[in-house]
Amino acid sequence: MTVEVRIGVQNVSREVVIESAQSPDEVAKAVAASIDKGAALSLTDDKGRVTVVPAGALGYVQIGESEKRGVGFGNS
Repeated sequence: MTVEVRIGVQNVSREVVIESAQSPDEVAKAVAASIDKGAALSLTDDKGRVTVVPAGALGYVQIGESEKRGVGFGNS
């Protein structure tokens, strides 16, 4: 299962979106620890890339299960 994480960054119009193999609880704990310590939030996506956002720049973080995308043109 992959988890979709959407991060709103203050004063930036686009949000950061990553697909992570971490559980929703693991992501939530990382976000909470980042805010509590005032340290940067560091998350690794499902391809091994690391995204780092300063805790002070976090606007919001949405954590949810990724939608499975279908193949094709019609809704069957």
